[in-house]
Amino acid sequence: MAYTLSALAARELAFTKAEAIRKPSLFSRMVGALMVARTRQAEREIARYLRGSGGKFTDEAEREIERRFLSNQSHF
Repeated sequence: MAYTLSALAARELAFTKAEAIRKPSLFSRMVGALMVARTRQAEREIARYLRGSGGKFTDEAEREIERRFLSNQSHF
């Protein structure tokens, strides 16, 4: 006699919606909040730089923004 899985056995292994939808952990929410805060801070600094340099997004402005914000130097 051969053993085969029944259709019911496959359903029993599936997760319910309540199990599949979980709230993010405290650590995950903290990291997400820090990333959002840092992104907003960078956007404010870029806007301030553009206002101070004439308000135009030129090649030179783009290079300076990349130099300031994408460098490996710590800003803290």
